[in-house]
Amino acid sequence: MPPPSLWRCHGAARSLQLLSPCRFPLSSFTYANPDLNSIDLTMEEEASASQIKSSLLKARNGSVQDLVQSLGVDCQAVQLTSNIVDSLLFKVGDDWKSALGLFQWAQSRGNYMHTAYACSRMIDLLGKMKQIDQMWNLLPDMHCRGLYTVETFAKSIRRLAAARRWKDAIMLFDNLDEMCLERNTETMNVLLDAFCKEKKVEVARQVFLVLSPLILPDAYTFNIFVHGWCSARKIDEAMWTIEEMKSQGFPPSVITYTALLEAYCKQQKFRMVYEVLDSMCSEGCPPNVITYTMVMTSLAKCHMFEEALSVSHRMKSTGCKPDTLFYNSLINLLGKAGHLSEASQVFQVEMPMNGVPRSLATYNTMISIFCQKDRDEDALNVLKEMETQPCKPDVQTYRPLLRLFLSRRGQHDTIRNLLDELVNKHSLGLDVDMYTLLIHGLCRVGETDWAYQLFEEMVGSEIEPRYKTWELLLSDAQKKNMVGRVEKIRHYKTCFGISLNK
Repeated sequence: MPPPSLWRCHGAARSLQLLSPCRFPLSSFTYANPDLNSIDLTMEEEASASQIKSSLLKARNGSVQDLVQSLGVDCQAVQLTSNIVDSLLFKVGDDWKSALGLFQWAQSRGNYMHTAYACSRMIDLLGKMKQIDQMWNLLPDMHCRGLYTVETFAKSIRRLAAARRWKDAIMLFDNLDEMCLERNTETMNVLLDAFCKEKKVEVARQVFLVLSPLILPDAYTFNIFVHGWCSARKIDEAMWTIEEMKSQGFPPSVITYTALLEAYCKQQKFRMVYEVLDSMCSEGCPPNVITYTMVMTSLAKCHMFEEALSVSHRMKSTGCKPDTLFYNSLINLLGKAGHLSEASQVFQVEMPMNGVPRSLATYNTMISIFCQKDRDEDALNVLKEMETQPCKPDVQTYRPLLRLFLSRRGQHDTIRNLLDELVNKHSLGLDVDMYTLLIHGLCRVGETDWAYQLFEEMVGSEIEPRYKTWELLLSDAQKKNMVGRVEKIRHYKTCFGISLNK
């Protein structure tokens, strides 16, 4: 039986209909710096962010309303800025309760207006953590404040599709006019793209056939379908879509062909890959750096390192300029091929020489490579260098370092120092992947009490542990006859509706 429409749940449809049809010009929206990891807070903002974080930590085991009240008591004098709120929302990890508490408290401040980033981040996080009703309840207020944008709509649709609530996604699109957005080519493409990315290309096609007489498609519409069919390993349908695209007056672009190439790469049909690359050049649609990067990465995944390197040589010979993503892929390729010195040379010399900036992913890739080869000193040196640059570490930066030290006994202090940097120095929140890595790794090296502390912190933030984590800690507590801990774990799991075997 299909799920009920969200527009009928919890009076949402009625509350939306009661909203006054207030429309806001785009100029009224407050946009955040898209590179949230590189926001530089002033000293005053840093102090305020620290105060807010302390208040959230104090009440993290309570409800969202408890968090809002805690902030209201502790942070009355805080002068909120978009930098403070956006940076905290960016760093909160999967702790949706703290994020929502902060979001609601900030919104209640009469002199503060959320940025488009904050709204999109909140919608995305609640959707990711399966808090669909919480996500839904934010939409009317966002609309009333003029903060429901196409980007927010895109996040909503993507998360509904990921939750397999197809009819709800369609219903949201049908009611866009109530949110002061248009049903046009852009929003139609958002809907189709969400369905295609969830492997529901046939459903997307049916929707398109209904909408296309009313909403004109564009080249991006057809590229969505080409990519969707290719992802579903239906290359014949992708080729048919390319012909339909041509008949509608949209010549295939490098984006179209790159999707086709990616499908052939996934099937390891590299002979077809080279044929398409050659035909692109003959048709006057030469591959770009994204195309070459994708092919090179695909070959590397198949451990065809020499062929992958030859693709990089081919790209450079055509005059196509490398970019940051290309170099990230090349560094990763060289590392996996065991050419650590060459990888380091690209990182330290070639990128600066060609004026190509290093990104967060560049540093993370270099650190990961060194960690994979047990070169912890080199990895830590890259981390130190990174901290002097505009782009600061994120949770992914620390993951390989922690995995490396968790694989060794006697590294208690190093692990604690890295965690202290992650949480306190960089104000980063732990997500479900990081909690899982830490808990399982600590158990392997005998640090089960510490692992259990992290587990309690995790469930206190209402981040649902993975099934193997429940089993691991329950089994350990039972073996040690820790009755109180066993009962606590059983209590926690009932709160999440988890059924354990033991």
